[in-house]
Amino acid sequence: DFRWFALGNCIAILSSLATPEQASAIMDLIEARWDELVAEMPLKISYPALENHEWRLITGCDPKNTRWSYHNGGSWPVLLWLLTAACIKTGRPQIARRAIDLAESRLSKDVWPEYYDGKVGRYIGKQARKYQTWSIAGYLVAKMLLEDPSHLGMIALEEDKQMKPVIKRSASWTC
Repeated sequence: DFRWFALGNCIAILSSLATPEQASAIMDLIEARWDELVAEMPLKISYPALENHEWRLITGCDPKNTRWSYHNGGSWPVLLWLLTAACIKTGRPQIARRAIDLAESRLSKDVWPEYYDGKVGRYIGKQARKYQTWSIAGYLVAKMLLEDPSHLGMIALEEDKQMKPVIKRSASWTC
């Protein structure tokens, strides 16, 4: 049995909740199951889609969350930045490059939709809004991270080294 949750896996890597071995296994899984987890548009929010009794129980029969749509196996471009950050942290930028190349082939042409439907993310989501800032931001942050991996320090945590804060509090800030 296999269940994928993109946010949980990527955030576990970035926050160092996943051990290096677990992080590597997650990245191996993405590569091995690329056609299911990424396919034609990065990135499936969950996989596989819920069906039948499980769908009724968990989604409350929400019509937006039908199989391979929205939060039930839909593909969300905003997740591209999380995938890219996880790829960089685990030393696998080639996975991110491949995902970004896929996104670049469609996002602008499709007018930056919120999400994609279908088992492989082929269709613009039936209830997707266009010109979504988070889709644009997800793509831009992914590109920025790939072009300058040092930016990863702004969002990823390393338990074994001291991180210096990127943002400083103003002199007028008090407890």
